Amino acid sequence: MDLPGGLQLRAARPADLDQIGGLLADRGDAADPEDHRLVVEDPGGGFDACGVVVDGDRVVSTATLLDETVVLGGLPIPAGQVELVATDRAYEGRGLVRALMGWAHERSARRGHLMQVMIGIPYFYRQFGYQYSIPIPQGRAVLSVPAMPDGCTVRAAGPDDIAAMAQLQDALQQRFDLRMPHSPVCWRALVARSGSTQVVVERDGRVIGTGRVTPPEEGVVLGEVAGSQPDAVAALLAHAADLAGGKPFEAKDRDGLLTDHLAAPDPQAHDHYVRIPDVVALLEHLRPVLSARLAHDDSADDVVVSFFRQHVRLRRAAGAATEVVAGGPMQGPASHGGAGVAPDQIGPLLFGPHGIAGLAARHADVYPGPNAELMRALFPPVTADLLTFYLP
Repeated sequence: MDLPGGLQLRAARPADLDQIGGLLADRGDAADPEDHRLVVEDPGGGFDACGVVVDGDRVVSTATLLDETVVLGGLPIPAGQVELVATDRAYEGRGLVRALMGWAHERSARRGHLMQVMIGIPYFYRQFGYQYSIPIPQGRAVLSVPAMPDGCTVRAAGPDDIAAMAQLQDALQQRFDLRMPHSPVCWRALVARSGSTQVVVERDGRVIGTGRVTPPEEGVVLGEVAGSQPDAVAALLAHAADLAGGKPFEAKDRDGLLTDHLAAPDPQAHDHYVRIPDVVALLEHLRPVLSARLAHDDSADDVVVSFFRQHVRLRRAAGAATEVVAGGPMQGPASHGGAGVAPDQIGPLLFGPHGIAGLAARHADVYPGPNAELMRALFPPVTADLLTFYLP
């Protein structure tokens, strides 16, 4: 793709690897070049997962799209995640990230993704259709550290530990309405990268816990804690404290596993970005989940939800959702028995912790309409746990 000023946007090539690495190191973290290499050289990733903008032979901007799977109510949703974004300082302000995000979104669509999730700097990615939607566990100061439990050892994980770690994470994530496990590509990269360390807790030769720690020189943060025994959590905290060498360190809680050891959370919001390119296609995919939520109501009446510039009509038979029908602008959905949801609240509506009732309490342009009880059942608060390439 030709861009203004003689620049060109294309998929990365093996010959670009060193230049991309240099750009990522200059504009990001020292571990970014290694992470990029681990992704593009993995058979499940590939160089075509990375886009670059070149000025002649010089790489001046880059972004990488990862394949993910988000699971809501047991239903897998194909998703993409953009990572490793960087632009040469001399080329900033020329719309190169916008062009790369467009490239990533087009590639994401071709791969069948129905949504994108990402971690990003404040506000910036809202310019490209992303909405803050899913809470990120905060790093909180560890106030108390238990002793290492008898019989437990903690060590760095390797490729042979991936199956055990994935099993532990899957067991924990089953407690959440919405989850995103690590992809196979991500698991292989995580046990090889130096920017963080996957660790496992062993007892009697069996893996009973897992977590992830950042390097001491960056300030130790313990995250992604999961275990089949309570002692696994204690062992991971003791290990992180040992790495910190007496200095303060932080941990990220999931499902209350670490709450008793941590300081109170910061009131500042921390959220994952979500982008939904086609809400009709996503809702059609989600019909099994929507039907399950409406199982208590055997009405055959349509459910109408307006996003103001467009609306959808959820057709039903014997309570089940049978079809999602797209419609045009609808400014007064309540007069049709429907709900109104501002377009920038679709991500929070489907994947966020507030549900339509909580969003209505926070936003004047979200309201459940006259069938409020039905809408609350259809769009409830969602608990979520996302495992991402980087520990946010």
